[in-house]
Amino acid sequence: MDDKYVDFVVDTCLAAGKIMIESGSEMYRVEDTMHRIAQNAGVQSARVFTTPTGLFMGVDKTGSVQIEEVKERVINLEKVSRVNDLSRQFAAKLISLEELRDCLEDVDVNTAEYPLWMQAVGTAILSSTLMVLFMNDYDWYDFIPAAIIGTIGFLTFYFAKKFVNVRFLAEMLAAAVLGLLATAAHTINPAMSSDAIIIGSLMVLVPGLALTNSLRDLFAGHLLSGIGRGVEAILTAIALGGGVGIVIRFLGA
Repeated sequence: MDDKYVDFVVDTCLAAGKIMIESGSEMYRVEDTMHRIAQNAGVQSARVFTTPTGLFMGVDKTGSVQIEEVKERVINLEKVSRVNDLSRQFAAKLISLEELRDCLEDVDVNTAEYPLWMQAVGTAILSSTLMVLFMNDYDWYDFIPAAIIGTIGFLTFYFAKKFVNVRFLAEMLAAAVLGLLATAAHTINPAMSSDAIIIGSLMVLVPGLALTNSLRDLFAGHLLSGIGRGVEAILTAIALGGGVGIVIRFLGA
């Protein structure tokens, strides 16, 4: 098999894997997709190793070994779904390997994200309804404050992470802001429950998907990725709790 062709197959597999990891996919799904692309391209002896921060792939009895760095991870399941669809189309011989590579680049660059205003509306809805769910009480009095404060907390995190290189600091800042606003709302009107508002507005920032993926990776035998993502989820939880705790400690809420 031609070395250039093998290199192109490996490059295509790494492109697919990188998009999936950056978009929040589980590691076992990433490896499965990469193996399937390689096998359907005629490369049967591919070796894949994935971590949350990088991918390694090589082919037996060839000099083709490539590494791809993963610098940023977000949640964009639309990209994961589109990569899976392209993989199935390639397996069904509906597209060629070259077309698959071009389509993957298009997915990475041109997949539309929800506009900020829509994310803010979704945050408002989730903050208020999750407050009702977790407090087990139809507290309509705090419904609107939870929606507003939750949205402000999300927007704080959204803009802070653009200027802060450490993601956990942005999460702590957002938690501190919503804790401060909830405490201020309770001070202005004691009928409002700062606990209920904080719980509802904080839920949007809780790393539920990261924790779920960590457990799924552990159960699938990907111990390194599972532990790494689990630690990341724990650090996020600590940052959120620390931000709120600092405000409560100094304001005496």
